[in-house]
Amino acid sequence: MWDRGLHSFKMFNAAIKKGCHVLGRVPAHVKFEVVKTFPDGSYLSWIAPDGKSRKKGATRLPVRVIEYIVEEDGVEKVYRLIRDLTDIVTFPAQLLAIEYHQRWEAENTLDELKVHLNGRKIPIRSKNPREVIQEIYGWLLGHYCIRSLMFQSATVAGISPLRLSFTGSLQVLKRAVPEFQRIENKTDLELVNIYYSWFIWEILELEIPPPQQRSNPRVVKKTRCKFKSKKRHNRGNGTTKQRLSFRIFKTVAIGCA
Repeated sequence: MWDRGLHSFKMFNAAIKKGCHVLGRVPAHVKFEVVKTFPDGSYLSWIAPDGKSRKKGATRLPVRVIEYIVEEDGVEKVYRLIRDLTDIVTFPAQLLAIEYHQRWEAENTLDELKVHLNGRKIPIRSKNPREVIQEIYGWLLGHYCIRSLMFQSATVAGISPLRLSFTGSLQVLKRAVPEFQRIENKTDLELVNIYYSWFIWEILELEIPPPQQRSNPRVVKKTRCKFKSKKRHNRGNGTTKQRLSFRIFKTVAIGCA
């Protein structure tokens, strides 16, 4: 996923060649030809290569365009997304539009890795490339294990994993490791399941309320740009999180002469 300021044919083409799938927003000045319309309101089009890519033999690529309106506090804003997959049954337009607005959760993942899970000023201690890769793999696997356990806990309670505290789950894991190490007979599945159930319910006790009163004023602490400097009244005055409503455009294909 990327924002409209990062849109380009080179990025789209590079992602496709790597075997990745793309969902990105495009600027308003980028125009698309309607080749074929889909029942969910999206349509098939093409993304043309830039001049340098065309000289290297690049050709246009098929894309699925999703146009919709986000209404918030009575104000309507038009969004346009491009997608490489055209399966409207598995990936309907409204589902992709909703998931696109969840992309900022990736910032929380970076915070979990760099701040809470690492816990030291120097992220990588190794000096040799091989050991650096090994350390990064262990780092990512540790994060995956914690998130996997949080997902299993959330599944038991029927809630979203985002409603559980990552830092709290990390502390529970630190307390649980010595307890699991005291199990003498590791083949005693009944005892292991007892410890595992305790671990899952400990994580469930860490449920956090839905995010509310978030404030993101366009100000900075020190004025070095066009925004005003941050003042005391800018803190903690966020409004209640609004529910977004989506309305998919119905596009009609235009035949070309």
